[in-house]
Amino acid sequence: MSILLLTASFAVRGQEKQPDEKGLTKVSIMYPFAEGKTFNMEYYKAKHMPMVAGFLGSNLVKYTIEKGVASGIPNQPLPYMAIGTFYVKSLSDYQAAIGPNRDAIRADFANYTNITPVILISEVVR
Repeated sequence: MSILLLTASFAVRGQEKQPDEKGLTKVSIMYPFAEGKTFNMEYYKAKHMPMVAGFLGSNLVKYTIEKGVASGIPNQPLPYMAIGTFYVKSLSDYQAAIGPNRDAIRADFANYTNITPVILISEVVR
């Protein structure tokens, strides 16, 4: 019986209206895979991303966390170990929020990774 309830719960959740992302600024923080590099996903989920999200305040629409699992080409190394993404209403407000907190954000890197992230800022067009 609990299996039926769980399935029903997922069906209802899947019908929730998602926010329209078109026109938002998307900030992708990508952590490239390389031999000898490490990434603590639990810390990233529980501490780092919520900390940064807190700095962004009402400008933040949502954020996502992705764990890399495979390359798009069979038998090739994974391109990224993880990607964190913030969807914000305003790039200038994002920059204003991150600027004074940059040192705290960077200091926290050592708690979850030894990878220098690649950052891409883009506009969602669809």
